Amino acid sequence: MQSESFDVLIIGAGLSGIGAAYHLQAQCPDKRYAILEAREAIGGTWDLFRYPGVRSDSDMYTLGYSFRPWRQAKAIADGAAILDYIRDTAREYGIEHQIRYQHRVVGAAWSSAEAQWTVEVECGPQRERRTLRCNFLYLCSGYYRYAAGYTPDFAGVEQFRGRLVHPQQWTPDIDYAGKRVVVIGSGATAVTLVPAMAKRAAHVTMLQRSPTYILSLPDQDAIANTLRALLPARLAYALTRWKNVLFGMAFFQLCRRAPGLVRKLLRARVQRALGPGYDVDTHFNPHYKPWDQRLCLVPNGDLFDAIRAGRAEVVTDHIERFTEHGIRLRSGRELDADVVVTATGLQLEVLGGIAFAVDDQAFAVDDQPVDFAKTLSYKGMMCSGVPNLAFAIGYTNASWTLKCDLSSEFVCRLIEHMDRHGYRQCVPLRRDPSIAEEPLIDFSSGYVQRAIARFPKQGSRAPWKLHQNYALDVLTLRHGRLDDGVLQFSAPAAAATAAS
Repeated sequence: MQSESFDVLIIGAGLSGIGAAYHLQAQCPDKRYAILEAREAIGGTWDLFRYPGVRSDSDMYTLGYSFRPWRQAKAIADGAAILDYIRDTAREYGIEHQIRYQHRVVGAAWSSAEAQWTVEVECGPQRERRTLRCNFLYLCSGYYRYAAGYTPDFAGVEQFRGRLVHPQQWTPDIDYAGKRVVVIGSGATAVTLVPAMAKRAAHVTMLQRSPTYILSLPDQDAIANTLRALLPARLAYALTRWKNVLFGMAFFQLCRRAPGLVRKLLRARVQRALGPGYDVDTHFNPHYKPWDQRLCLVPNGDLFDAIRAGRAEVVTDHIERFTEHGIRLRSGRELDADVVVTATGLQLEVLGGIAFAVDDQAFAVDDQPVDFAKTLSYKGMMCSGVPNLAFAIGYTNASWTLKCDLSSEFVCRLIEHMDRHGYRQCVPLRRDPSIAEEPLIDFSSGYVQRAIARFPKQGSRAPWKLHQNYALDVLTLRHGRLDDGVLQFSAPAAAATAAS
């Protein structure tokens, strides 16, 4: 049976995959493409995560697509609203018809002679093997493993008689109404879970080893709602988007240049929210600088409200072991629990866990298979020595979609440029030995540090430097030169002959 061929294959039907498909349809309407989705539904993260209170930790005017205004009143939206937004976008632009569900990509091999990727896919519940071909491969599957989150090896966990669950595996049968709950963790998931579960649980304890910076903001953007009432939707959305982008960039720069000042400001806000008698320094004053890890956002101070009302508490301590009835801490205190939620982080996965190979040794990075840890990331979306491959990764200091929108625009510009000049192959080549290597993600968070060594590196300067700066990326990705001396374009003889 002959393999089915496409111009472009997009991997993943989540927020970034649907956005990539829109840009491809709009900028390269003659290209035949498909979206391969391993799961049975659209939405990615926002379909996978079903835990109580799941919501965005970025405002929807920047997490939303550049081409489709967010029209709801809430700027900090719940997971169901975001999922509807993604699905409505796919339906409105006819993208849903290009999605192939239960198509899990397990391998991809590049042929320089044919200028094509041969993609190995497991299809359906029986995981039947199938081969697809494409000229360009665009990975929009994010960077964490969907199969399971990260849970440490806790001593005595097998003795615990209650319910133990990771948020990534939340199921509807989990009953916590009127029960004692312990949420282990202090990141975005934990600070979302605690106030949501506290509405029905007897009591919720957020157990953390160390504090996280937490910022309370209104869940509605008053300026955005006013602009939307006065102006056309697209104009109001664009103005709000840039307002929030510029504010976020300014705040990030303030954190970098005056971390002590920002620490004091954040601490003071938490103290005001919890009252003068609360021990903020133990529970909400981290040892690291602001934005060395991602700040956690709590809409309308819901976490602080739950703590003040006595429905929730924060305990800062280390786990010694699980017991039959809960958790024993290093301090000797025991926390009784009927339900323990391990909001202990994600497991990162390199480019969807796909096995890649490149057959031409002029381009291969370290022989076959490709070892991405030995590649450099070009403009934060391509890998040195790997042709016709791009990936979508968002910002760490701003909304994910801001960068993914720009990455998709760049990929479309690249494809148009190749068509215009008769090229079939494009590969970033690392020619400057003076470029120093740096981690792709410069975060001290545990989930990053456990896996970042396996990821592509970024370089010490452009175009290998991954800028966490939307305004700069607008200039370089939307308007920068493509023939920059780093991207090498070619039209392999066999491919050119076949195309003629």
